[in-house]
This record gives sequence, C-alpha cells and structure tokens, in this order.
Amino acid sequence: MKIMLAYDGSRNAKLALAQTITLFSALQPTISLVAVAENPRDITESNEDLFQQEYDEMKRDLAEAVALCNEQKLDAESLLLDGDARKMLLRATEKLRPDMLVIARHSHQLDGGFIARSLTQFVDELDYMTFGSVSSFLARRAQCPLLILPSL
Repeated sequence: MKIMLAYDGSRNAKLALAQTITLFSALQPTISLVAVAENPRDITESNEDLFQQEYDEMKRDLAEAVALCNEQKLDAESLLLDGDARKMLLRATEKLRPDMLVIARHSHQLDGGFIARSLTQFVDELDYMTFGSVSSFLARRAQCPLLILPSL
C-alpha cells in the first residue's frame, strides 16, 4: 500500500502522521510525505528570504517525519515542492499514484465555543464554494481515495 500524506510540519500534520501510522502500520505502507512551500506573490528580497526560511523549515520537518516513520519500521520518502499548495499536491498524486491521500483539516484558531464554531462552519462553507480550501479542492479533483483527518 502506498499512502501520500500532505505534510507541512504543523501540529495538525504531525497528528495526521501519527494517526496514519496508527491506522495503517499493520499494512506496512510506504508513506510519501509531500510538502509545498508557497512562492511569494511579489519577488522582493524580504519575501525571498521568508520563502527560503519556510523552505528550509519544511525540509527539516520532512526529515523528522521520515525519521519517525523509519522508527516505526515503515518505508517513507519525502518530496518538497514549491508553488500553489492545492495544485502541487494534486500533481503529486498524479505523479506518485498513491492508493490513498491523507490530509489534515486545518483550523487556524482554537475552539472558542459556539460562536467560534459557527464562524468556522461559515468560513468552511465559503471555502467550499470558492475552492479556497485545500481539502475541498483535492476532494473534488484527486483521482485516489482521500482521507481528511479532523484537527483536534
């Protein structure tokens, strides 16, 4: 079994990796960890520096994730791309042909109660309607099964 995991080093991505290992380790999958560093919209020296910093951090995060998989006796590989995350992850599924794509559903703020949950649901709907969400985009376009793990 070949599993592709969209991995950006965030707390949710680390939880998704841990859940993927827990759920699928008995099947001895090969895990392909794919990260995407997004290019700045305007090329200035400060933006280029920020991009390089993000790229280097993702490279370290991927190396740590591969090491974690190896500790669990799982084969793992990493791929670091740059560009639009939605499009690059979709292209990676076309190239790697995984049996399953796993992504973490991101929440940009902590659960603050009923009002925060209501606003989050509204924003999620807006994301869905405008194709702004990576998970919504991939759910409509990926040609492989997609497992979206909730943020905890």
